[in-house]
Amino acid sequence: MKAKDFSHVLGHDPTYIESLYRQYQKDPSSLEESWRDFFSGFEFRQGTDAGVGSNFRAEFNVFRMIQSYRSRGHLLSDTNPIRPRRDRDARISLEHYNLGEKDLDTHFFCGEFVGLNDGGTLREIVDKMELLYCGKIGIEYTHITNTDVRRWVRAQYETHGAQIDYPPERKRMILEKLNEANVFEAFLQSKYIGQKRFSLEGGETMIPALDSLIHKGCELGAREFVVGMGHRGRLNVLANVIGKTYEYIFSEFEEGPVDETKILGSGDVKYHLGHTSVRKISDGKEVFLKILPNPSHLEAIVPVAQGYARAQIDAAYGGDHTKIIPIAIHGDAALSGQGVVYECLQMSELEAFSVGGTIHFVVNNQIGFTTDFSDGRSAHYCTSLARMLDGPILHVNGDEPEYVVYACELAVAFRQRFHRDVWIDMVCYRKHGHNEGDEPKYTQPHLYGLVAKHKNPRELYIEKLLRSDPDIKKLAEEVQKNYRNMLTDRFNNVKQKELPVRKPGPHKGWANLRWSKPEDFTSSPETAVPKETLDRIMATLTRVPEGFKTLRKAQKILDERKKAYVNNALDWSLGELLAYGTILLEGHGVRFTGQDVIRGTFSHRHAKIFDEKTNEAHCPLAHLDKKQGAVRIYNSHLSEYAVLGLEYGHSQANPWSLNIWEAQFGDFSNGAQIIIDQFIASGESKWRRMCNVVLLLPHGHEGAGPEHSSARPERFLQLCAEYNMIVANCTSPAQFFHILRRQMKYPFRKPLVVFTPKSLLREARCTSGIEELTKGKFQEVIVDSHAKKEVARVIFCSGKIYYDLKKELARRNLENVAIVRLEQLYPLPREAIEHIKEKFPTALFVWAQEEPLNGGAWFYLMRWPHLFGDFHCVARDMAAAPATGHGSIHLREQGEIIRRAIEEGKK
Repeated sequence: MKAKDFSHVLGHDPTYIESLYRQYQKDPSSLEESWRDFFSGFEFRQGTDAGVGSNFRAEFNVFRMIQSYRSRGHLLSDTNPIRPRRDRDARISLEHYNLGEKDLDTHFFCGEFVGLNDGGTLREIVDKMELLYCGKIGIEYTHITNTDVRRWVRAQYETHGAQIDYPPERKRMILEKLNEANVFEAFLQSKYIGQKRFSLEGGETMIPALDSLIHKGCELGAREFVVGMGHRGRLNVLANVIGKTYEYIFSEFEEGPVDETKILGSGDVKYHLGHTSVRKISDGKEVFLKILPNPSHLEAIVPVAQGYARAQIDAAYGGDHTKIIPIAIHGDAALSGQGVVYECLQMSELEAFSVGGTIHFVVNNQIGFTTDFSDGRSAHYCTSLARMLDGPILHVNGDEPEYVVYACELAVAFRQRFHRDVWIDMVCYRKHGHNEGDEPKYTQPHLYGLVAKHKNPRELYIEKLLRSDPDIKKLAEEVQKNYRNMLTDRFNNVKQKELPVRKPGPHKGWANLRWSKPEDFTSSPETAVPKETLDRIMATLTRVPEGFKTLRKAQKILDERKKAYVNNALDWSLGELLAYGTILLEGHGVRFTGQDVIRGTFSHRHAKIFDEKTNEAHCPLAHLDKKQGAVRIYNSHLSEYAVLGLEYGHSQANPWSLNIWEAQFGDFSNGAQIIIDQFIASGESKWRRMCNVVLLLPHGHEGAGPEHSSARPERFLQLCAEYNMIVANCTSPAQFFHILRRQMKYPFRKPLVVFTPKSLLREARCTSGIEELTKGKFQEVIVDSHAKKEVARVIFCSGKIYYDLKKELARRNLENVAIVRLEQLYPLPREAIEHIKEKFPTALFVWAQEEPLNGGAWFYLMRWPHLFGDFHCVARDMAAAPATGHGSIHLREQGEIIRRAIEEGKK
C-alpha cells in the first residue's frame, strides 16, 4: 500500500477521530477524501471488522507520534557539536501519546508509513524515527504547504537519510577537502600571527560541503555558481573552492609599502575581495565559479548575488534557471539581525526577481562578535524566517562532514527540481574571537573553555574513518604533508615576487568597455536619432493589438501621446519612452523595476496597457522589432534595500542592458542607503567593478510634506568623488532622453542618479520638440538668456525651480536677468561654468535652490570656492526635516525663495 500524506490528522483529538470513524463506518462518502484514505488504510491492515476501541486509539497515537517526529524531531536532533542544545519542549515520547513500555513489541500497521514492511513493532518505529529525525541532521519540512513538494522532501530524506555512508572513494575526497581547509588555516596562523583573516576554524566542514554541492549541481545541469558571502572563512573558500591562487592570497598578506601613484581607487581588505575562475570537475566539464566582493554589511551581498544570477539567466542561459545556482553563505548572527534576508525571501518567487532558488548555507558559529545566540534572536533558529517559504531547512552537525555533504546534495537536488530556496544550517563554532586578535574568553569563558578542548572536524573525521579503514591515518598524514609542502612552495614564490599570470574571467560582457578618464566628462557623446526611428517607435507606442479592449482613460493617454508628437510638444513620459525605444532598437536590453513603475507613481508612464475585460497586459515597447533588445519592466514589492541590491548585481553581469530602479518617491531611496553607500558609490574604487545602474528619484518641493519632497540630493553629492557616478537634475524631456541614451553610448559604465520631477510631468511648459531629439546631445549646463539689456544678475539653479523663476521673471518683465540650469551636478561641468562667468563679467551671481540651506547642492558646490565663492545663496532656512507639512507655509516659502533670488544680493 502506497504511503499517503496524513499530516492533517496530527492536530486532532483522538475522541474526535473516533467520532469521525463511526461516521465513516456508516457512510464513507460523508467524509472528505483524505479522511476516507486514512480510515480505509487502517481497516485494510486490521481487517474490515475493525471496531472503535483501544486498538484504534493506540494505532492512531502511534501515527500521531510519527508525525510529531517529522514536524518536531529537529528540536531533539544532535546538531550542536560543542554544547548541549536547549530544551525546546518537543513533547515526543511514549507518554505524550498514551503509549508505554508494554506497547514496544506491539505491531502497528502505520509503520508502513515510514518504510517498515508490514508495519513493524513500536520499538522498530521509534528506533527508525529517532535515527532519521533526532540524529546529526534535524530537518524541517512539514511547514511546506505544497503537498507534492512536501512529499518529495519526505520521501527523499526518509529513503536516504537514515544511514549516510558514502563509498570509500567519496570519503577520501571529503577528507582531502577537509584537510585542505584545516591545513590552510593552520598555515596562515603560523605565517601571519595576529593578522586578521576571519578564519574558518571550527567550521572547516563547509569546504568539502561546498565542493560536493558544486559537483552535484553540475551533475544536475548547472554550469555556473555565484557566491555571496561575508568575511568568515572567505579566504578558505577563495583558495579551496573558487580557485584563487595561493600566491595571490599570500601576497595580500605580504604587502609592504605601496607605490600610491600606481593605485587605482581605494582598494579593499583581502577578506572582502571577489574572484572568478573556471574549474574542471571530475567528469571533465568546465564550471564557472564567481564569488562577489562584499562590504562589512554582511547580508547586503545576498540580493547582489541573486541579481548577478538573474542577469545570467536572462542573458546567457535563455531563461533556464538550472544553469546557474546562487549560493548565499550566511553567518547566524547576521542572518538573524539583518532584515534584507527577509526582503530577499519575499521576492524569491516573484517573476521580477526569481532566480530559480538560492541555496542558503549558514555557518552557524552560535555567536555574533561577542553576542551569544541567546541574546541575538527571539526565534528558535537563525533560519526560522525561512519557514515562510515552501522549502526544507536542514540543521546539521558541523563535526559530521558526511552528513553536511549529504545535506548539501539533497539541497541542490531540491533546488534543481523545484526552483525554490533551500537552507543548510551547519551548526559549528568559532575557534578564535571575532578576529584572530580578539580574546573570546572575556565574554564567553565557558563556551571557549569547551572550544579549547574540542578536536577539530578533520581530527574527528579521521577517527571515524579509522574504525573501518586502518590505512586512512597514513593517507591523511601523507595528504597533509604534501599539501603543506605545496603551500610552503607557493609562499616562497611570493617571497621571491614570483606570481602566476592572472587569467581573465569566463564572461566577455565587459570586453569592449574601458575605464573612464576625467576628459571623458568634458562633453557628452552624440545621442541624437533619426526622425524615422522616432516615427516608428511612436507608431508602436500608440497602438494596441487587434481585439484588445482598452480602458477608456487608457485610450485617452494613447491618443494624447499621438497628439503631443504631432504637435511637436513631447512631454516627460514621451521623452522617456522614446529613449527606451531607441535603446531597444539598437539591440540593448532595458530592465526596469521599482514600486509602481509600470504605470508610474504619478500615473505618467503607462509602459503597459491592460485589457479591460481580461486584465491582459500589453507592453508596446516589447513589439518594436523582432531583433530588438528585451524589455523587462516589473512592479516590485514594497522593498528598496533588496531590490536595489539585486539591480546592482544585475548590472554587474550585463553591462549591455540599461538597468533602472525607480523609487516611489525619491525620499524612499534612504531605505536602500547601504546599497548606495557600499556598492553603487564606492564599488569601482574598492573592487574595480563598473556598474551602470540608473536610479530615478522623484524630487521637488511641492507642498507634499517632509516625506514626499526631497530625494536628499546632498547625500548623493557628498558621496561623489573620483568620477564614481553621475548625478543629474534634468529640466526637459529632451535632456532626460539624451542622458538615458548616453548611459549606453559611453565606452565605460557609470551609475546614474537622476532627480526626476513630479509636477513637471504635466507642466505645459516642460516639453521638448522632436528636433531636440534628432539633433544634439545631453547638455550639462543650459544658459537661458533672452535679455534685451546688459545682464545684471545670473541665477544658477537646478531642477524644477527653473520654471518658477522663469515664470516670475516673465511676470515682472525683467530683461536683465539670465538663468543658468545646472543639469549635471556631478561630475561638475567646471569649464562650462567658468565660460559662463567670463561671459557676464559685471553680473551678480546667485545660486537658488528650493531645498533647505543644509540640503540640496549648495554645500557641495562650495568644494569649488573659485567658482562659487562669490555667489549669493538663496534657499530655505536650515531645517531638520526637508520640507514643511503645511501647504500654505510651503507656498509662502516658495514665493519668498523666488523673490529673494531675483532681488537679493550685492555685487
